[in-house]
Amino acid sequence: MIGRKMTPAMDEAAERYNIELLQRIGKGDQAAFAAFYDRLVPILYGVAFRMMNDAAEAEDVLQDGFSYIWRQASTYDQNLSSTFGWAIMIVRNKAIDRLRMRQRVERLQQRMTSFEGVTPERDDESALEPFLRERRAQVRAALIEVPPEQRQALELSFFSDLTHEQIAAQLGAPLGTIKARIRRGLLRLRQIFQQST
Repeated sequence: MIGRKMTPAMDEAAERYNIELLQRIGKGDQAAFAAFYDRLVPILYGVAFRMMNDAAEAEDVLQDGFSYIWRQASTYDQNLSSTFGWAIMIVRNKAIDRLRMRQRVERLQQRMTSFEGVTPERDDESALEPFLRERRAQVRAALIEVPPEQRQALELSFFSDLTHEQIAAQLGAPLGTIKARIRRGLLRLRQIFQQST
């Protein structure tokens, strides 16, 4: 009720109910998951939005967080944290992962832009042209080992300079799916380059 102050007994009852919901979620109870989602989503969205400062990114973080909760509900230990604290920690960690990925993508875009900007005319006599040709060939060769959907998203993002929203529209896929493909594709590229060194 509006203006009604929560008492310790009410807090304890709410926590007991959340624990019961998580136990049921751990057994695959979708109704319990929906109830848990409805109870926590406003606060968890607020946490995600404050960290990401972007509504679409916050929604993606929330989706990642609740997917994790669905998969890992059976591992929740009430002796380690409250249900609320556990859920906030999950969403916070997902937001941090996404922020780190965003930084990696931005650094990669800056590197690619700087490579393209070194020789604007693509002069074959330039001292850097053989190096750039070799680097482009390495990236193209590595992209062949990336799954097709991820490769397509990466190429549209980095070689066609499209935004995630434009890629989603062009491919007719949800924005979150496109972002996930790019993230997985970048991780796969990193693995490929690490294995080759």
